[in-house]
Amino acid sequence: MVSISVQALPKDATSWLDLARQVESRGFDALSAADHPGSVAAPFVALAAAGAVTSRIGLGSYVTNGGVREPLHIATDVATLDVVSGGRARLGLGAGHTWAEWRAVGRERPGVAGRVERAMAVVRAVQALLAGEEVTVDTSHLAVRRARLEAPRPVQDRVPLTIGTSNSRLLRFAGKHADVVGLSGLGRTLPDGHMHEVRWTADVVDEQVALVAGGAVGRSEQPVLEALVQQVTVTDDAEGAAAEMAGHAGVSVRELLTVPYVLVGTADEIVDAVAAHHRRWGITRYVVRAGAMEAMTPLLPRLAEIG
Repeated sequence: MVSISVQALPKDATSWLDLARQVESRGFDALSAADHPGSVAAPFVALAAAGAVTSRIGLGSYVTNGGVREPLHIATDVATLDVVSGGRARLGLGAGHTWAEWRAVGRERPGVAGRVERAMAVVRAVQALLAGEEVTVDTSHLAVRRARLEAPRPVQDRVPLTIGTSNSRLLRFAGKHADVVGLSGLGRTLPDGHMHEVRWTADVVDEQVALVAGGAVGRSEQPVLEALVQQVTVTDDAEGAAAEMAGHAGVSVRELLTVPYVLVGTADEIVDAVAAHHRRWGITRYVVRAGAMEAMTPLLPRLAEIG
């Protein structure tokens, strides 16, 4: 069964709450919010408001910046969301690529290795805190001293964890520790600190899925694979609609239409593409932007039958 979630940003109360209701009524799986302190709304505050007007959908950050947020703060936010939503919280964590966000909290963004080390330490600490354990960590990447999440305690026994990454070490780590591994195909951060190079070729997806599988060896329950979709277009001219994005990505249109980061074509072609992603890579979840809701809604029942 393939499920679709929606990522969105609140701009005002009326439109945000209406969006949350639509995500639920249309049959989407979850509503998620990005986390870029100083640039977008605080995700857990926004999601708590969305939880007050919905009753079924999951509610999660996609993804929380583990570079500039501390484990106890993250765990408290997630547990609070879980309580006020009646057990619907989800947690997405990433390493934090935007240098300006690190500097804004008085830190210099470390290199890739340092960000990965901190991200892994933050994941372990947050999971332990949510499980009710006392946590002490003392490394050059993270310091936590006798932290404990006494209250509030989450409703769920285990809040589902998504790790979003394209880094090889983190993909293996996610295979071992995450409930969901978020694939984006994003590569090196560009000098502006926000945008990325992209690695949108099928062989790269093959490599990343293999890394996740390697990390998951021995697990009784395998992690779910999820793709972050950058473009959804229902059209009779898939190649024409995908040409501009293919040019920006530096890949052929044919290659672009193969990877799970774009869903472009007729309704039948999109359903066939998702089925192909499932057969080749085992992807069963997608995250689309709010602007894609209209296009995706009629496809949800057909996508749910895949797998």
